[in-house]
This record gives sequence, structure tokens and C-alpha cells, in this order.
Amino acid sequence: MSERLTKSVAGEQQDQKGQTRTAVKRIASLPIGACVVAVLAVLVVTALYAQDKYSLKSPSGIAFSDFRGYEDWAVVSSARTDEILKVIVGNPTMIKAYKSGIPLNGQSFPDGSMVVKLQWKPKKSTEAPFAVDVPDVFSQAFVMEKDSKRFADSGGWGYAVFNYEAASDKFTADPKSLSNCGQACHTAVKSKDYIFHPYQKR
Repeated sequence: MSERLTKSVAGEQQDQKGQTRTAVKRIASLPIGACVVAVLAVLVVTALYAQDKYSLKSPSGIAFSDFRGYEDWAVVSSARTDEILKVIVGNPTMIKAYKSGIPLNGQSFPDGSMVVKLQWKPKKSTEAPFAVDVPDVFSQAFVMEKDSKRFADSGGWGYAVFNYEAASDKFTADPKSLSNCGQACHTAVKSKDYIFHPYQKR
């Protein structure tokens, strides 16, 4: 009798341990599931933001997605006005053309060449031991792409402006940026295939 009771108690204890393990596993799985959901939500939001940026088109149909990856393009040159700091970058086709001597050799940039002028509002550095202006708030991406057939009326170049608003962390296509919006200004350097900045020595 005593032996049977002992076995019964032991069996019940074993069952309880099994049930406890199962419950612990179920509880433990909840935070993991919640974490997975949270991570997926972040990835979806990130993807939506990226799609929003590159789904933009100028009033003339120049797509921001044509310039995908511009953040990592090589620097051509830089410039500044009293109110704007500018860094000009070019895609691989543009950089290759520069290095071959274009436009100083009298030749034009090939179709597919792209350049982006990145613009920031400047501010005085509070860290440097000397007086220097540094980029503050990013404000605009001014883009140009070469397609001699599509943009035949503007010297083969299409122009567009995409404005950036720091408060919303969003880009928008400038409603006034028609495909020839920069031609009037760039006509001054028509002999250089409408490009102001040379590929600077480095």
C-alpha cells in the first residue's frame, strides 16, 4: 500500500513538472513572438519610407528612383553661397566621363550621366578651434540626368528638384521643377555641356 502511494505521488509530481515546463515554454514564447512582430513592423515602416522617397516624380516625370544610390556616389566638387553649402556628386558614368577628359576635351557627357547637387543650410561649428561653417539642416537634392533624345529641347539634360523637410523627415518633388528648370542658368556653360563644376583634383 505504501509503495503504491509513493509511486502515485511520484507520478503526480512528474505530471506537475511536465505541466510546469509546458507553461513556462508557452510564457517564454510570448515575448519572442512580440519581439518578432515589433521587428517586422520596423522593417515594414522602413521599407515604406524608402519606397515613398523613390516613388517621387517631378512634374515633368523625372523619377527620383533614377538616382537611387546617389548617397554613395563620388564627389565631383563643392560650392557655397552665403546661405547654402553644396556638394556635387556624380554617378559612375559621369565620373568615368570626367576622368576621360570630358567636357574640357570638347566632347559631351554620354547618355546615362547623372549628377546630384546636395544642399545644406550652414552653421558655425561650435567644436572646431577655428572659424568654420559646417552643414546643418539638409534642404534639397537638385538632380540632372543626360538623355539626348528625351531632353533634346534642353541640351540633352533633364532637371528636377526634390525638397527635404527635416521636421517630417520626408522628401517632396518641387512643383515648380520642370525638366528644363535649370537650363536658363546652365546655358552660361553650354560650351562645357551645361555643367558648371569640373572634377576637382584630389
